[in-house]
Amino acid sequence: MFAWARGGLTAAVLSGLLLLVPPAALAGAGNGLPTAQLELAGQTLTVEIAADHASQRRGLMHREHLPADHGMLFVWEEPARRGMWMKNTLIPLDVAFIDADFEITNIETMEPQTTRLHSATRGIVYALEVNAGWFEQHGIVAGDRLPGLSRVLDTLD
Repeated sequence: MFAWARGGLTAAVLSGLLLLVPPAALAGAGNGLPTAQLELAGQTLTVEIAADHASQRRGLMHREHLPADHGMLFVWEEPARRGMWMKNTLIPLDVAFIDADFEITNIETMEPQTTRLHSATRGIVYALEVNAGWFEQHGIVAGDRLPGLSRVLDTLD
């Protein structure tokens, strides 16, 4: 499990497309999940971290609104070809699937309250959900890399 999932991450400045700030320095989202600030393409995105089975299973279900420049980062320990669906999710979302080499494999737009499976095109260890259209608005596309993410992995226990 990631150290920051327990609130112990020291500040890490990441190069390139991504910056994570320690969740202890940020206010929680009110649901008990740690949060972090990500800098993507010059934009600050506040994300909740879903790093355990329960939070990953719940995701953003039952929420009527996701503030602008907010999202959820899913973190798994092992790469796998994962998928997302929108059952009980009330807002349209985009999901970026990110592989172990920190590359966005594909981005999918997901319609609310559907059970259509949106899958990574290859094994991933991260997925980032944001309001539908966010990635396009900020010029983020499949093939973009998040090289600084490796520094976050160095903080593991």
